Amino acid sequence: MQRILIDTDPGVDDALAILYAMLSPELQIEAITTVCGNVPVTQATQNLLTILDVLDLDEFPAIAQGEAEPLVKPLITAAHVHGDDGLGNVSQLRNTDGSPLYPPANTSVLFTSAVDLILEMVTRYPDELALVALGPLTNVAKAIREDAAKMQRLQKIVVMGGVFEEYGNVTTTAEFNIFVDPHAAYEVFDFGVPIHIAPLDATHQVVLTGERLHAEIGKREDNISNFLKDATQACMEFYRQHVGFWGFHIHDALPIGMLTHPEHFESVDAYVQIETEGTLTNGMTIADLRRERRHPNPNARVCIKVAAEAFLDHFFKRLY
Repeated sequence: MQRILIDTDPGVDDALAILYAMLSPELQIEAITTVCGNVPVTQATQNLLTILDVLDLDEFPAIAQGEAEPLVKPLITAAHVHGDDGLGNVSQLRNTDGSPLYPPANTSVLFTSAVDLILEMVTRYPDELALVALGPLTNVAKAIREDAAKMQRLQKIVVMGGVFEEYGNVTTTAEFNIFVDPHAAYEVFDFGVPIHIAPLDATHQVVLTGERLHAEIGKREDNISNFLKDATQACMEFYRQHVGFWGFHIHDALPIGMLTHPEHFESVDAYVQIETEGTLTNGMTIADLRRERRHPNPNARVCIKVAAEAFLDHFFKRLY
């Protein structure tokens, strides 16, 4: 069983990834940390608690709140995609008695910082722990700055982020997670711990249509189905208006699938660099992914191909 720590900025696709991870018997989720990104970090923490309550758990991973600002740049968020609360505005939904339809989980957030919790988990599970980064890499970079020797004992870092041969989703050249904090990404990719990355080139291959989603959640009436229906509406409407189909890309679920079922993913070794200063290219990820041009000192394995239907089938089997 793979021990993991999830660092996240929930986010609708983060929510699906967290549910997927928590329901995957191949994974032991030791801790979850939050970071600013899709929403401010306090909202990210609130969203995490909401997501975990959907699962009706008896025991919870350790939870800590992380960085509220990127290392250098001012924070930009993605409420226009995910809803004002980052979860399709489910925080506004109420039961008939006025109580929240989706309350926070009955668990506590540690007083320790996300950086301290990351370092504690690496110390507890040296060479065993995979850090799964579903948002900007601010917490990870701060942990490296705090204690590089401890962070060297990570087994690997699995990142959702970047784009290489497609257009970006926040600028022409940059993907959101890297764009929000390119300086953190630069430090993480330069650190030397094995990195596995699922860029937009891979995540765009997995198209979850509204028809498929509603067919799956219509098979049963339970808390997960109701949450998925309510949380995804705003995101799917954004895609209908701006991307051209009713549905969305479940970006952050791919790093989880790369851990549980690697046979669905094809990756290549590459030397990934991060642009931190360019006016038009800030946050751009650069690598030569051609097999015949393989860099002699790669710093990452970049996912280039996904068996999309097999992955989606597996994803829904885990949720149901």
